[in-house]
Amino acid sequence: MKRAALILAAPLLMAQAKPVLVPDVSQREIRIAYSFTGAELLLFGAILYPGGRLPDDKHPTDLVVVVKGPVQSITVREKEKLAGVWVNAEALRYRSAPSFYAVASSRPVSQIVDDRTRAIYELGLDSLQLSPASSAPPPVQDRFARGLVDLRRRAGLYYEAPGAVEITEGVLYRTRVRIPARVPVGQFTAETFLIRDGKVLAAAVRDITVEKTGFERFVARAADRHAFVYGLAAVALSVLLGWGAGRIAQRV
Repeated sequence: MKRAALILAAPLLMAQAKPVLVPDVSQREIRIAYSFTGAELLLFGAILYPGGRLPDDKHPTDLVVVVKGPVQSITVREKEKLAGVWVNAEALRYRSAPSFYAVASSRPVSQIVDDRTRAIYELGLDSLQLSPASSAPPPVQDRFARGLVDLRRRAGLYYEAPGAVEITEGVLYRTRVRIPARVPVGQFTAETFLIRDGKVLAAAVRDITVEKTGFERFVARAADRHAFVYGLAAVALSVLLGWGAGRIAQRV
C-alpha cells in the first residue's frame, strides 16, 4: 500500500519540485489620450526554487519575457517599379499576426534555446507563427514574413532586446518594455519563461489592457459601433471645414 501511494504521489512531488515564477507588471492598464507619447512597462518578479536551493553556476537559468498585442488580419503588398512608377505587385494576407511583439531576454535567445523550442514558444521575431491565408511557396512566405517584420520593426511595434532582463542573486528579475505611441488598443499578454539547459522549466502570464480614453475613446467607439453614421459625419465635417475655409479666404 505504501509503495502504491508513493507511486501515485510521484507526479505531484515532481510537479512541486519545479521552480515557480511570480511575475508582475508596473501597469495593468494603459490609457491612451490625445497627449499619449508612449509608455514604458516595468516587468519584474521572483523565481521560487524548490526548498529555496538555487541552481549551481554550471547550470544557470535564463529568462525570456514576451509581450504580445492582439492578433489581427493584415495584407502585405510588394511594390514594383513599372515604367518609372511604383505600383502594387504581389500580395499575401496573414490571418493572425500580432499587432505588437517585444521580446526581452537575459541573453540572446539563440544562445538559450534551440530552433525547435523557439518555434514552439515563439521566442524571437524569426519564430513568429504568422498563419498565411494562402498556400504560397515557402520562399514566398519567408520573403513576405521578413517584409512584415521589417515594416513593424521600423514602426516600433516589433523589437528584440537581448540582455535586457536583469537577474539579481538568481532570484529577482526585471526588465523594461517600450510601448510606442502608435500601439493598437486591446488585450495584451506578458509571458515570462524560465529556461535552463535549453528547456523551459516554468512559465507565467500577466494580462495588460490598452484602451483609449476621453474624446479618443468616444471617436473609436463611434467608428466601431456606428460605422455608417461615423462616415457620414466625417464627410459632413470635411465639407463644412472646406466651406468655412473658403469663406474666410474670400473675406481676406
